[in-house]
Amino acid sequence: MNHWYMGIDIGTGSCKCVVVNELAHPLGFGAADYGEPENPKKKWNEQDPTSILNALFTAAQNAIRSAQVSPSACRAISVGSALHTVMALDANGYPLTGVITWADQRSTPQAQAVREQPLASSLYAQTGCPAHAMYPLYKILWLRQERPELFAPAARFVSVKEFALERLTGQWRVDFSVAAGSGLLNTHTLEWDPDSLTLAGISTDQLSPLCDPLETISGLRPEAAERLGLPSNTLVVVGASDAANSSLGAGATQLDRQVTCMIGTSGALRRMSGKPVLDKEARTWCYAIDAKHYLVGGSINNGGVALSWLRDVFNQAIGLSGEGKNLSFEALLDLAEKVPPGAEGVVCLPFFTGERSPNWNMNAKAVFYGLTLEHDARHLSRAVVEGVAFRLRSIYDVMQSQGNPIEEVRASGGFTNSRLWLQTVASVLEHELITTTWGETSCMGAALWALYGSGVIHSIEDMGQLVQVQSIIPGDPLAEQYYQKQYRLYQDLYGALQGLFQR
Repeated sequence: MNHWYMGIDIGTGSCKCVVVNELAHPLGFGAADYGEPENPKKKWNEQDPTSILNALFTAAQNAIRSAQVSPSACRAISVGSALHTVMALDANGYPLTGVITWADQRSTPQAQAVREQPLASSLYAQTGCPAHAMYPLYKILWLRQERPELFAPAARFVSVKEFALERLTGQWRVDFSVAAGSGLLNTHTLEWDPDSLTLAGISTDQLSPLCDPLETISGLRPEAAERLGLPSNTLVVVGASDAANSSLGAGATQLDRQVTCMIGTSGALRRMSGKPVLDKEARTWCYAIDAKHYLVGGSINNGGVALSWLRDVFNQAIGLSGEGKNLSFEALLDLAEKVPPGAEGVVCLPFFTGERSPNWNMNAKAVFYGLTLEHDARHLSRAVVEGVAFRLRSIYDVMQSQGNPIEEVRASGGFTNSRLWLQTVASVLEHELITTTWGETSCMGAALWALYGSGVIHSIEDMGQLVQVQSIIPGDPLAEQYYQKQYRLYQDLYGALQGLFQR
């Protein structure tokens, strides 16, 4: 019997699944989105857990069907999910809230209040998480202060991954990497951090048992097995977060020297280290993966979501006019490619959902600078793509200053489907990008945990050996020269607006 393995990635906008063989070669793929929320303004903020579970089952079924494999040959599955999600559950495990995502900014006042206290420095030193509204620690604090009717009856606070795992297996577990992204885990002891718990006003009884990503759960709930179309005795490997999985699925497993550049809904630069790495100015974060591997880097709120906003604005105008068809992402990127690097003077500060690394300015707002009557949709599109690249450059420079030089940059996320976006990022970073044959690196990383947990491979380093390189994207020397000047203008604009952002 030819065994196969499944990696499941619960992303911000959709669930994706890949079926692989023992060499990690993809056999089939499936995806499903969560549908449009009742209130579109809350699309990235709070999501319906039932819709997410339904998407998980649909994506898994599609992947199995696509792979044309026998369900009985499935040896193991593993689940990854987006970081920084939290939901409150009652004593019966019923959701009291939706899945509150990283993009929800309602806890900004709580995070800002902590950021202005000495407590922020000690919490960062213990957890590796700067004081910012994206962390569930501050979302729980917001519930405690602003929604006591939800906080008081909450028996448990969990991530979307924990919720999905429990619905799949009947077991509550949280791996170190998902827990590390909550702001509640001590990155040195790999235990729940007492100071963080005190701040949130919760106890360890309200959190799931911590575990290594390699921990396995023997079997699925009967109803989950039926919906997945898999045997009830299928092995479930707990696995890691989408952030860790993205690096693993991109093959960036060589400690300190390789970096993963990801642009999906959000964006990030990450590298794996053999020890915790904390920045003296708390510009980057540090999340444990297991006792010997840590994920170090910075993240941006505004990746694909910035382009999504621009697309929705254009499509709203098209809809109101009653003319033409809606623009796709591809059409928007085609527009961007019609103008030269630098968007003929238009610069975008893409803070549509605030800012994360490296300045953690929760009040930052999006800005277009340099517009004239000569500019149009093409320039706005190009400026957004370049603005996202400039955000990543600001993190790249910090990571370069933290010790080991960056030798290799692996690309992951949806932007790998766009030659323009890859070329722009390579030119802005002044470093070639390496893409892999399988672009959906987060679900591939989850599949690698399934291989690891079932004994097919024997280390995280082995995971990197299974990932195949597809292409090398160099920067454009002429564009690099222009972007050096444009990036300085970008930084000057950011500095000049800092004070205004606080109003």
